[in-house]
Amino acid sequence: MSNPFQATIEQGLAALQARDMDRAAALLREVAQNAPAEGVPWIALSQAEMALGHNDAAEAALERELELDARAIGALLLKGLMREKAGDVRAASSFYQAALNQAAVGGAVPPPLAALESHARGYVSAASRDFEAYLLSAVGSDLSPTMSEAINLLTGKCQLYLQEPSVFYYPGLPQKRFYDPAEFPWLEPMLALVPAMQAELAAVLGDGGEGFSPYVHRKRHRPAPNSPLLDSQDWTAFHFWRDGALVEENAARCPATMEALGHAPLPRIEGRSPNAHWSRLLPGAHIAPHTGMLNTRLICHIPIMTASDCWLRVGNEVRGWTHGVPLVFDDSINHEAKNGGSQQRVILLFEIWRPEIDEADREAIGRIFQAIGDYD
Repeated sequence: MSNPFQATIEQGLAALQARDMDRAAALLREVAQNAPAEGVPWIALSQAEMALGHNDAAEAALERELELDARAIGALLLKGLMREKAGDVRAASSFYQAALNQAAVGGAVPPPLAALESHARGYVSAASRDFEAYLLSAVGSDLSPTMSEAINLLTGKCQLYLQEPSVFYYPGLPQKRFYDPAEFPWLEPMLALVPAMQAELAAVLGDGGEGFSPYVHRKRHRPAPNSPLLDSQDWTAFHFWRDGALVEENAARCPATMEALGHAPLPRIEGRSPNAHWSRLLPGAHIAPHTGMLNTRLICHIPIMTASDCWLRVGNEVRGWTHGVPLVFDDSINHEAKNGGSQQRVILLFEIWRPEIDEADREAIGRIFQAIGDYD
């Protein structure tokens, strides 16, 4: 069945195209009064009313369109513009942001509104800056790092990072990125052995670095990891413990390092842990953002060879490696590292249990991963 209003709609759209706004509005209003709502070109009617300065009528038409399709990008952009004209910054930002979000997930922006989309981006960015300035003026600038980050999250300056282990998630653990090394008194005797470990590293490097191998490597009968550092010498490891097995040749060459590792409460899971190695990052190397396999462990770094302009980001917090200062962090939170300097960086890396997990659950987790390893 033909649409009895189609001819009137086409005449109204033609008048709109010809910039005859009085005629366009009159024709499209007639359609709006008589046709089913889903057959009315509400956005076109709103544009005609807007051009005539009838802002209330323009907004009413946009609201009808959004009742039919809450994610219509054109209607969201124009509604944002109307709220901007009305001086309603919060509403304008909300509609503009909703339109930008929809466009980001594949929604099509009507070509005539491309300039408005660009304007919306700038408006939202400026509104966010103004909102942040307002908040800081209200709460003051003498804030703790935690409160500063909370405001950055509120204003969209940074994103929220939580534990996202790729394999095993243990519920209820605190979302804590870095731990205070003072919580682990066994680190002190390890640090006392750093000079001896540095001498061992110098000897290994002096022999050409034999024993270091790419950290990201291929495994037989497994797909190759999707990483730009696959089989790369930019990030290498000199293993002391690997998947629960002692690497005897490397251990024999580095007795001081093995003595240091003897102070750490390394997890013991057959076929899985301990894991401990020197991690070497060459100048320019970048370990892309990623998360670890499980949130039941912490990763410990003891700097052996530090380098300037070399950093580790865990969540929204960035730290460098400083001589004599261990780093203890949760690698199930999104993290990355980069050596932006001109010297290589080497750390002693090993894993420990999260201190919040009791012995019974540690044993149960161990049985889970042994079962995974045994499963054929």
